[in-house]
Amino acid sequence: MKILIVDDEPHLRTLIQQTLEELEDEGVDLITATNGEEALESIQQEQPNLVFLDVMMPKKNGFDVCNAVKNELGLRNVHIVLLTAKGQEFDRHRGQEVGADMYMTKPFDPDALVAKARSVLGLPA
Repeated sequence: MKILIVDDEPHLRTLIQQTLEELEDEGVDLITATNGEEALESIQQEQPNLVFLDVMMPKKNGFDVCNAVKNELGLRNVHIVLLTAKGQEFDRHRGQEVGADMYMTKPFDPDALVAKARSVLGLPA
C-alpha cells in the first residue's frame, strides 16, 4: 500500500509524513512530491492507494492534478484528499467537479489525517 503526499511547502510535507509514519510499521510506503507535475508522474508510476494533495501549488495546482488523475487517466481507484488553507465553498465545489474524494482544510487535525488514511487503506483504527 502506498500514500503519496504532495505539498510544495517542505515543512508541511514533513509534518504530514511524520503524522503518517506509524502506518509504515503496517506496510504502508510514504512517497512525496513537491509540485503538481511531480505528483502526476508519481501517481502514474507508483499507483498510490491514497493521495494527500495540496491545492495551491506551482506548475499544476491540486484541482488540475485531480482532474487529470480521475477524468483524463481514469484512475478512479486512487483516493484523493485535497488539502487547502481555504475553506471556501467555491473550492469545495471545484474539488467535487474534478473528482476529489474528500476535502481537508489546513491546519488539519493529525488524528483525523491518520484516521482517514486507515479508513481508506482498510487498516484497523
